Order: sequence, then C-alpha cells, then structure tokens
Amino acid sequence: MSKKYVFVIDLRKCVGCYACQVACKQENDVPIGNFRSTVKLRQDGRYPDVTWRFLPVLCNQCDNPPCVKACPVPGATFKRKDGLVLIDKEKCIGCDYCVTACPYDARYVWKDKKADKCDFCLHLLKQNKLPACVRACMGKARYIGDINDPQSKVSKLIAENKDRIKVRKPEFNTKPSDYYILDDRKKIEEV
Repeated sequence: MSKKYVFVIDLRKCVGCYACQVACKQENDVPIGNFRSTVKLRQDGRYPDVTWRFLPVLCNQCDNPPCVKACPVPGATFKRKDGLVLIDKEKCIGCDYCVTACPYDARYVWKDKKADKCDFCLHLLKQNKLPACVRACMGKARYIGDINDPQSKVSKLIAENKDRIKVRKPEFNTKPSDYYILDDRKKIEEV
C-alpha cells in the first residue's frame, strides 16, 4: 500500500499561540492577508465564565477535492497518490475557481497571480523534515504521517482516540485528510 499523508491535530493540546501560523507564513513566504495555515478563535460563554476555543486549520488534502474538479486547466490542480493536492504553477492561470470551490477557505490567489495553498510543506517532506507548523507547535498538537502505516504516530493517535476523532465539514463529502482529536466538544465548531 502506498504512503498517504494525513494531519492529526489534538485540540486538547492547542494553546492558541499562533506559532504554527507564523512559522508557515515565514517558511512559505505567504503574503500579508493570506494564510496557508491559521488558527480560528472562538469565545464561548459570558463573562466571567469565558472559554476560548482554538481550531487550527489548513488545506485538508481531500480525497474528493472540489478544487480539482473546479479547475478548468487539466493538471493545474491535481491529487497525488500520497494524498497531497498540489498546484502546478506553470499551468495555473489564476482564475480563482479552485479558491471558490474550496469549502474550507484554504486557498487564495498569490501575489504572482497563481493559486496557492498548504502543501504540507512538501519541500521539507522531500528532505525528511517536518512541516514548519509541526516544528513550531509549542503545545505539540500537530502530527503528520502516513495513515497507511499502522505503526505511524498518526495511525496510532486515530486508533487510540476513535471516539474523539472528527473532520471538518463532513457534510461536503470531500473526505478530508486532516483529523482532529476533540477536547470536551461533541463536534468541531466552526468559528
């Protein structure tokens, strides 16, 4: 079985420090106002009983990616066998169709007038290094690995937390590759 990259984000450990977001912007030269990886914030409750909820988000590298279907240029947005959904900058015409098609708001048109998004720091994965957001996470809430390897950390986390594992927006049937280990919430609440 071939390798399939997935992310597991443990919401019990996310402290909302935004180090992942800063590291991603720096590593990938993401322009101001855009994000490949960000942390959504929600305040629950009323003063003085207030709780903050943090939801780190990035491209879901969907198994059924609407961005690929929306792209009018064959091969400009494509899915690899290892699960990554990528953009061929040589073919991309910057039409914005993929940006509009993504239900996770994970894409944008870059300063070079080409679409851009998280690629799990593919340039670092090729060097056997962790993505910038994983390295920077002070709460150790982010994990990347091969879901097809039962001995990988991501596979073990999913198996150990099967009652707490959720994906964002399952109703879109995109089959996302980002898994969340919930804290005390029953579902992932969008912010």
